[in-house]
Amino acid sequence: MSRTDPDTHPRTRSLLVQPSPLRVVVAKPGLVGHDRGAKVVARALRDAGVEVIYTGLHQTPAQIVATAVQEDVDGIGLSVLSGAHMTAFTEVVKLLRQEDASNTVVFGGGIIPEDDAASLLEGGVAALFTPGTSMATVVEWVKTHVGGSEGSFGRVIP
Repeated sequence: MSRTDPDTHPRTRSLLVQPSPLRVVVAKPGLVGHDRGAKVVARALRDAGVEVIYTGLHQTPAQIVATAVQEDVDGIGLSVLSGAHMTAFTEVVKLLRQEDASNTVVFGGGIIPEDDAASLLEGGVAALFTPGTSMATVVEWVKTHVGGSEGSFGRVIP
């Protein structure tokens, strides 16, 4: 083993194989000023070792996607309580495709009627969490399905 060869030096080799933590944007699109749920999810993910970029309130889909692309994230979590879920989720998925970032997993939560949820899931949203979903369930789903992991998408999770 050569001390000058970074591929064979034990300290460097261990750095090369360590996976980077998941990176997720948590965003609140639209005009609703209620962000407690988004902050609770952001904190639960952070406490589980996920790097979280919280965008704050009143973000447009374009701002959310620009942040996701700039930060090179693995996923975007949206919280929508305003009834604008069809517009917000659909626009984020569309803009990710336009930015050649469709491998970014989009998930979210809010009060979303079943018919709308089915349309969103068919349109590229990976999962929707309904009110009352435990943080353990959200964290487990993110760690299993975001960042290139295998798993089933297109689910409403109670």
